[in-house]
Amino acid sequence: MEKASILKNKLFLYVTEFFAGMSVMAVELGASRLLAPYFSSSQIVWTIIIGTIMIAMALGNVYGGRSADKNPSPDRLYGRILVAAIWIASIPVLGKYVVLGISAVVIFTVDTNFLIWAAFAACMVIFVFPLFLLGTVTPSLAKYSVDSLEDSGRIVGTLGAFNTIGSIIGTFVPTFVTIPAVGTSITFLLFAGILLVLGLLYFVSRRKGAVKSAVAAALFLACCVLGRSNSFAFWEQGLSYEGESVYNYLQVKEDGSRVILSTNVLFGVQSVLMKETGLTGMYYDYAMAAPLMTGLEEPGDCEMLILGMGTGTYATQCRRYFGDMDVEGVEIDDRITDLAREYFELPGDVKVTTYDGRAFLNVVDRQYDVIMVDAYQDITIPFQMSSVEFFTLVKEHLKEDGVMVVNMNMRGSREGNINQYLADTIATVFGQVYTVDVSGSTNRELFASDNPAMTDNLAAALGKLPQGSLADLMGRVSQGLEAYAAGSHVMTDDKAPVELLGMQVIDELIKEEVAYYKGIYERDGIKGLLDSF
Repeated sequence: MEKASILKNKLFLYVTEFFAGMSVMAVELGASRLLAPYFSSSQIVWTIIIGTIMIAMALGNVYGGRSADKNPSPDRLYGRILVAAIWIASIPVLGKYVVLGISAVVIFTVDTNFLIWAAFAACMVIFVFPLFLLGTVTPSLAKYSVDSLEDSGRIVGTLGAFNTIGSIIGTFVPTFVTIPAVGTSITFLLFAGILLVLGLLYFVSRRKGAVKSAVAAALFLACCVLGRSNSFAFWEQGLSYEGESVYNYLQVKEDGSRVILSTNVLFGVQSVLMKETGLTGMYYDYAMAAPLMTGLEEPGDCEMLILGMGTGTYATQCRRYFGDMDVEGVEIDDRITDLAREYFELPGDVKVTTYDGRAFLNVVDRQYDVIMVDAYQDITIPFQMSSVEFFTLVKEHLKEDGVMVVNMNMRGSREGNINQYLADTIATVFGQVYTVDVSGSTNRELFASDNPAMTDNLAAALGKLPQGSLADLMGRVSQGLEAYAAGSHVMTDDKAPVELLGMQVIDELIKEEVAYYKGIYERDGIKGLLDSF
């Protein structure tokens, strides 16, 4: 095999290996960000991403080795790299449509595990082929770079080192640099561009493949023009803000009465600001019973901690109705805190610490009258904030008659659902546990304390509230509270299967939402379904 001049000193081979490894990890991290707004960023989704990518790489390794043995021409490898570059560059253009299309098909064809099947199918369609092509790089380069058995170990080891170093850099750069700075779409385009340049350099040096190179360059430029948008919710018009942070997809929209933060494209409202004084109609209103359960003469005298501050809806509502109480928040995503100040009128004197909620409790020694745990987001429930050990830590930071309120956002009906696990776990720590379902939503509020008079305190406080919507709602909350009878579904730091439990509830919710349309489809077919919209 006669080597091209650009390959003779092996440096270009090592550079190719380096950037191939970097691109694989960048695409993997980009995959998580592409899927998260639709399927969440839970451990289940990460497992699917890693599993499908490993499948692609394994198949690519096998094919690359056999192809290099059968036809040891670098032209074929660098041609595959060009194809991979264009495929990756097209992901920002087509990926979100593919995700939604696959989701629609799965919802109408699968009865259980919607998230698993939809996320798996999306990964297979979008990411397996380009990563299969990149999986051919290492065995092919080994074939081209090994001249004799005497130096084979050294050369293969060097190739492996370059691939590993590239993978390390490809892990950190998207997470900490490109995705927060320019977004997921541009990140895909940047790393696709690197692969494109590698292929073009090779073919230019060989003075061949002009048509192939020109087509690849033209397609890449087209993708750059069409795929620069960071919008995941492409059907939404007039968003006040849409972007990404290290942790989340973020979307702010507003109408005449309120401003809303969403961190998931398909469902869920994480925070809301009412432009005029009034109740939100959401779980935050129900949670305002917690300060009234403490027995303090004035609920405005409460010292409150909010774990999962978001944009400060709970803090804002409590202050509007109870006065300028001492409120402190913990929010792991500092970009959400920035949005809280910019769009949601979070007062400057409300301190927000950028930290994990449990880690914060480990380092602070202050006690509070009310601790709000609002860190559960659709299927993404931090296991470290759902265990006996965590709730014990919360209890240690409550005053003697303090109250913990937990927003459980996925009310399930089956035995052993996520909320039953959470409530059973909390009931092993606190002596008094009460729950109330939030009307018109899937949320359930849980109130826990060691104070046996917590419900009596609420009833007594009702008489002191001014007549109006809050007093009416607190009356309904008081009447709707149910004492929780503890069961045996207890989660610990060692065993807390929150992702699987959350997925079961999501399945139930999706079934309920699509039952009507599924019936139309089964009765009238696709035409009837289209006519129903």
